[in-house]
Amino acid sequence: MARNDLAALLLTTEPEIRYFTGFLTRFWESPTRPWFLIVPTSGAPVAVIPSIGVDLMARCGVADIRSWTSPDLTDDGISLLTETLQELAPGGRIGVPSGHETHVRMPMADYQRLASSTHLTDDKGILRSLRMVKSEAEIALIRQACHIAARAFARVPEIARAGVALDQVFRDFQRLCLEEGADWVSYLAGASNQGGYADVISPATLRPLAQGDVLMLDTGLVHQGYFCDFDRNFAVGVPSPEVPDAHAKLIEATQAGFAAARPGATAADLFHAMNAICTGDAAVSDAGRLGHGLGMQLTEWPSLIPTDHTELTEGMVLTLEPGVSLPGGKLMVHEENIVIRAGGAEWLSPPSGPDILVLEG
Repeated sequence: MARNDLAALLLTTEPEIRYFTGFLTRFWESPTRPWFLIVPTSGAPVAVIPSIGVDLMARCGVADIRSWTSPDLTDDGISLLTETLQELAPGGRIGVPSGHETHVRMPMADYQRLASSTHLTDDKGILRSLRMVKSEAEIALIRQACHIAARAFARVPEIARAGVALDQVFRDFQRLCLEEGADWVSYLAGASNQGGYADVISPATLRPLAQGDVLMLDTGLVHQGYFCDFDRNFAVGVPSPEVPDAHAKLIEATQAGFAAARPGATAADLFHAMNAICTGDAAVSDAGRLGHGLGMQLTEWPSLIPTDHTELTEGMVLTLEPGVSLPGGKLMVHEENIVIRAGGAEWLSPPSGPDILVLEG
């Protein structure tokens, strides 16, 4: 911050505030109240938050908490925030995280009012560079989230077979995740169709699983505030010949990405290592990327795309997510989670083998 002439950072979103305080609550699901944390160049962070959160923030070890009763229809904390910034960073430049995967969580009118009274600027990428590299404690929590999901995936034969509707599979899989130790399941996507699927983001339908379907489940469950994000494919009964071949190619591509993942390589290097197997490096999938960062959020920086030249460093946690096309406009994807170590990559999700798992037809 000093090198970039910043007197303070102003943080407004859940992962940024939690990163510095440990303030973990699902109350963020409510969009009504704004929350602010100021990290000065010198001294401890100062919270400027609605009074409903004071008790929990105090238990997080934050000594200086300034609050107001929210919602306030005329001044929802902006005067208090302005006064605090002027006190902690008089006349100084205040960095706000900017760029991809960031947003300012307050009403636009309040932001304009704040900007008229303080010197707001971007944070020079400080938060991004901090959060890309995980501590061993963070890595351990992500690994545990992965192991919880792996145990749930191992139980999919209990809940999925021909005749069971996809929406029922979704509900039951979330139950399995909770039974295996997830705090909650923030993200579950998937699909099921003959010989592959058309997309990987649709909600579950009432359509029953059928012989010849490929079922994919992709989960981002949460353990102590940290995500896993990986998937598994299943064949319902005997698959068409293209499906096992596609699955084996996905695993080969994932292994190539894993082999390329080491300090000094770039996000683009991992993309090309996987895409060379999936498409001969001749095309970019509709998904737009073949993996991403992972941690307090389901998706973090960087993106595994040809134009992201972020250099990998020890402690970065990534997903590897290649995809292949199948006949009839269908596709299959596969995803694993890894951490970059000094000598290369380490699996955080237990890696899948080349043979697709077969469910009862």
